[in-house]
Amino acid sequence: MRSKIAIIGAGSVGSTIAYTLSTEEIATEIVVIDINKNKADGEVMDIIQGTSFRDPISIVAGDYEDAADSNIVIITSGVARAPGQSRLELAQTNVDIIKDIAPKITAVAPDALYIVVSNPVDVITYVFAQISGLPERQIIGSGTILDTARLRVALSDHFNIAQKNIHAYVFGEHGDSSFIPWSLAEVSGVNLDEYVQLMEIRDPGISDVDKDAITEYIHKSGGRIIANKGATFYAVSASVCRLCSMLLSAYSSIVTLSSPMHGEYGLHDVCISTLTMVGPYGVQGKLPVRLNREEIGKLRASADKLKQTISQIVI
Repeated sequence: MRSKIAIIGAGSVGSTIAYTLSTEEIATEIVVIDINKNKADGEVMDIIQGTSFRDPISIVAGDYEDAADSNIVIITSGVARAPGQSRLELAQTNVDIIKDIAPKITAVAPDALYIVVSNPVDVITYVFAQISGLPERQIIGSGTILDTARLRVALSDHFNIAQKNIHAYVFGEHGDSSFIPWSLAEVSGVNLDEYVQLMEIRDPGISDVDKDAITEYIHKSGGRIIANKGATFYAVSASVCRLCSMLLSAYSSIVTLSSPMHGEYGLHDVCISTLTMVGPYGVQGKLPVRLNREEIGKLRASADKLKQTISQIVI
């Protein structure tokens, strides 16, 4: 079946997403659009020369009109985060960029599902929802899907067990105010703390999870990668491509994504990540799982931080 994905932005993230998609059986057509047309041309040429080792796929560098009839549009455009810079410090610059892009892309692809990846992703998703004129269900912020993946990596390493057996999540802002609702964390259906107790019976040397250290790992991973190599793009590309697969599947999935809140946990007028049902029709709604009082407080504090940033930008 035909599946067309347009990628706005041919920087490190956008081009890596295009490459990753080219190696998988998710898209039959990929369009890469960038204000720097030479950069887009070069990335596409490099990527397409490796596609002789797979079934045929169309990959082109184009303009906005080439995105017509796209099933999915991925927005990665924006100024990259510099070492030591928070995602929220990027806000106004990247908001101005999304304000320029939104009318151009939505005019040619009004029915597409939009994945917003540009940082600060929760703010950009909120702005895009406000100015695009599209139904909310079509707008998906990548949110904490990557943070959740980082959490599962950390827990997998700690327990020496496959990541697919770990069900734990990161909620809140994709940034420093995110948090782990440990009350929801499970290993194969067993509460995390109970799992440790059960494993102690067969392995007395197993250690408790250092929850503070894992939270710090989640918060600092992106900054450490940027400091060491200049940008993060492999893991975010993998997470976005997985999200594309969910959107093109027959059934919905539940994942931590940024989308508008409508009273869940007492939150309104903000895009933030909690468990979200998403599938071929886009966002189907939030899954308002039970959180304890401390976790609700952390979620509201994260939302307040985002709202403060939103109040300071010009939309």
